[in-house]
Amino acid sequence: MTKLSVNVNKIATLRNARGGNLPDVVKAAINCEDFGAQGITVHPRPDERHIRYQDVYDIKKNIKSEFNIEGYPSEDFIDLVLKVKPAQVTLVPDPPDAITSNKGWDTKKNTDFLKEVVSIFKTNSIRTSVFLDPNDEMVDYAAKTFTDRIELYTEDYARDFYIDRNKAIKLYKAAAVHAKKYNIGLNAGHDLNLDNLAYMVSEIDNLLEVSIGHALICDALYYGLENTIQMYLNEIRIGIEMRRNKG
Repeated sequence: MTKLSVNVNKIATLRNARGGNLPDVVKAAINCEDFGAQGITVHPRPDERHIRYQDVYDIKKNIKSEFNIEGYPSEDFIDLVLKVKPAQVTLVPDPPDAITSNKGWDTKKNTDFLKEVVSIFKTNSIRTSVFLDPNDEMVDYAAKTFTDRIELYTEDYARDFYIDRNKAIKLYKAAAVHAKKYNIGLNAGHDLNLDNLAYMVSEIDNLLEVSIGHALICDALYYGLENTIQMYLNEIRIGIEMRRNKG
């Protein structure tokens, strides 16, 4: 079963637009969990323009499912993760002023840096994941960092899905097969939605987790949070069934 981790950054963005504590990010995270999500994801940035560092501590104390903290491994970020001790940390190469993540790591160029950071987290029993574009060479060098997992950056897939889904998934399938050779776990995220999720799950049999925020929270405005999470979980089930039927 591919697990669904809900990114609650957008809920924090809405709260911060007005001040105060509405909507309540911690309550939203608990609700996501109660409604069926198997994990919660946050991506704190230095300017705290959405998730605040205090949110990270508060969410960790109040949820029971897997907690995934994404971010660039600056000293402050590393310190935060080591104090919170989530189930997973996802290393993302975005600069502080980035609106959202827009590329994966160049693991060839950053092998030594990533290897050092991964070692710090693994020594503290925190599962590591490295954010990657679907590129076999980048998977090769990710393996040299001894990361537990990689997360495939899926914006290109989401964009091209409506044009030619078979072509859109090709590089992702290849990267997924390549990850198997190194026994590296596989996650995916960015712009996955109710249209394209089932097909990705159906085509990649080693997909352990999808992290979805923006599209899911937007859908929740129309369908309600509980119903929306169930709809995403159903797309995952549909994808698994499609894969079984092909096999």
